[in-house]
Amino acid sequence: MEKTTKCLVIGSGPAGYTAAIYASRANLSPILIEGPAIGGQLITTTEVENFPGYPEGVQGPQLMEDLRNQALRFNTEMISGSVVDIDFSARPYTATLESGDTIKASTVIVATGASARYLGLPDEEKFRGLGVSACATCDGFFYRKRVVAVVGGGDTACEEALYLAGLASKVYLIVRRDVLRASKIMQQRVFEHPKIEILFNTNTLGLLGDEYVTGAHLIEFKGTDRERIYDIAIDGFFLAIGHKPNTDFLGDAVELDGAGFIKVKAPSTATNVPGVFAAGDVADPSYRQAVVAAGSGCRAALDAERFLLENS
Repeated sequence: MEKTTKCLVIGSGPAGYTAAIYASRANLSPILIEGPAIGGQLITTTEVENFPGYPEGVQGPQLMEDLRNQALRFNTEMISGSVVDIDFSARPYTATLESGDTIKASTVIVATGASARYLGLPDEEKFRGLGVSACATCDGFFYRKRVVAVVGGGDTACEEALYLAGLASKVYLIVRRDVLRASKIMQQRVFEHPKIEILFNTNTLGLLGDEYVTGAHLIEFKGTDRERIYDIAIDGFFLAIGHKPNTDFLGDAVELDGAGFIKVKAPSTATNVPGVFAAGDVADPSYRQAVVAAGSGCRAALDAERFLLENS
């Protein structure tokens, strides 16, 4: 089966749904491909307190359902499934779904997000949203005056540790190597902060707790004669070992930066491919916030509308 649309939105997080809302209201009759994780990363988040319009906070799944329903209200066509290939050789572009169906689109908005890198421990999945997080600025507020751990040794990990140190009573920084990879200024700030304790040469074996995280099971100097296994008591466990943008289906047609994020022609959301735009975390290595993603989804839809007016 083949469908056609003026605007194809790929992804169903805040960026994708917001792009669909704006594209629908501009009479572009968008089709939105919801992807493997309908609602994006916020589906695995519990309380969201920093998204405008919810003064009492909102559960992540409820927020995404509200955004989805708003897009449906303006007659966005939603299709379950994933795009496995897309041909950018000629407009209209042709997207192929895993079902084998195809969609021809005059413009495309890529809003497929980025997946946080995890250690691969079974406990991470068990406690996701129950003490395990990959976003300190999203969830740090819930750990005021509590003890947390951050995993990682780069700039992101140091930034997360410093941010959490402003809220928590103590922050462990778990670093598998014997040095930090962060910039010198970030290292200095972490070393000098009285609330941060760095655990070098340390890996996490597992997490402790019944309903919520209560501790971490660690190993120091693994595989050496100095090997030591011990536990620390914590209330929160934050991963800061990077994000992987979900761009594999794009092939090499769309230009990416060194970390794999889609490069856009700021201040627009345009990519190097005419009529193809990127919104949300897939093009954002810096902020990774729902409200920022939603804003970029708006911009992408406006950019797509403008492109169609200029190239009709």
